[in-house]
Amino acid sequence: MMESLFVNNTSRQKPLADRMRPQRLDDFVGQEKAVGKGSPLRRMIEKDALQSVLFYGPPGTGKTTLAEVIAHTTGEKFVAINAVSSGVPELRKLIQQAQDTLRSGLGRTLVFIDEIHRFNKAQQDVLLPYVENATIILIGATTENPFFEINSPLLSRMKVIRLERLDNTQVQQILERAVHDKEHGFGDSFAITEDALKIIADFCGGDARSALNILEQAEFMLPEKENRLVDAEVLRSIIGNALQRYDKKGDQHYDIISAFIKSMRGSDANAALHYLARMIEGGEDLRFIARRICICAAEDVGLADPNAIVVANACAQVADFVGWPEAQLPLSEAVLYICNAPKSNSATMGIEYARNDVRNNKIGNVPVHLRDAHYPGAATMGHGLDYKYPHSYGGWVEQQYLPDELVGVEYYKPTGNGEDKGCRQGKK
Repeated sequence: MMESLFVNNTSRQKPLADRMRPQRLDDFVGQEKAVGKGSPLRRMIEKDALQSVLFYGPPGTGKTTLAEVIAHTTGEKFVAINAVSSGVPELRKLIQQAQDTLRSGLGRTLVFIDEIHRFNKAQQDVLLPYVENATIILIGATTENPFFEINSPLLSRMKVIRLERLDNTQVQQILERAVHDKEHGFGDSFAITEDALKIIADFCGGDARSALNILEQAEFMLPEKENRLVDAEVLRSIIGNALQRYDKKGDQHYDIISAFIKSMRGSDANAALHYLARMIEGGEDLRFIARRICICAAEDVGLADPNAIVVANACAQVADFVGWPEAQLPLSEAVLYICNAPKSNSATMGIEYARNDVRNNKIGNVPVHLRDAHYPGAATMGHGLDYKYPHSYGGWVEQQYLPDELVGVEYYKPTGNGEDKGCRQGKK
């Protein structure tokens, strides 16, 4: 019979994921590129030369944990807020306190803002001067692409650190540590099978927080004294039918979504609905599914049926509005629309060709007649003087738009499928 670990009831009241946060960089699991030995961020921390940084990555990859480890390592005053529940008044108060601390000779304040992408432009602008003059060290965390969600002036003053989804081995390592840890975890108060560890790691999709939450729920389901073993049957009572995706065939999160997209691209409605159903039954995030459908509408249907992306977006919004279980209806509608639509990847390939040229510096100069002519002195440089306004010529007139170096290049290559017929005027 195993003895119960928890003599400290106060500690037990905290969620397991919170208790198991590491306090040192050496205890941090995964993210070798971001904080491994020799990485720029680690060197900044070890030399006490930390600059403002932005952690960007999926949920449960250690963004908040890493911020707390940095604070613990550097010894800086640490203040954490969430952008969802904070506004400009809270920011100004926090900055005033940071200024007072700095004037008192007590050092800078490390400010951690979770979900920083939730701040609007005005809220982000409040931070800008204090990040620039180093009154505060800002650590932001976001699950969204910062190059779309964070103001450019603020982003340019921060180092973006990409955190990757944890692999199954790393998640299992975190789970085993929680099972054995006597101070913060369960102290071997129960056993867990290797199969159960793999099931949890598969199911959580690289989200360590989700994995620890499942483990904590599993421990709660065990008897108090004897037969304290977490196995597949215990997990089935927690995860439910979603368990069948992992303990029977070992399907991976990315395999399912890959098959889902390829089935829509290949116009196989039955297969697409099958994989949609597997994601729904597996507890996949509604917005994740909706985003993939919208991307497929643009990537694989494209100009062959421009209405596909309108339908996909409308269904995504309705699904988000009504929630489960009714969300399955608009999602199914969007999937079937895409499956039945003609296909064209001309938009996908067109922007890829164009970006490839830009990346390889084949850009040239904007033709003089297309340059901005709205400011004083532009005309003296010939800007816009020879521009032909298409509407003055019935909607189209022949003139050069590409830079000289790229005249004749064709990025857009219409497929001829559906509505993707190419430009109707001026197309030879």
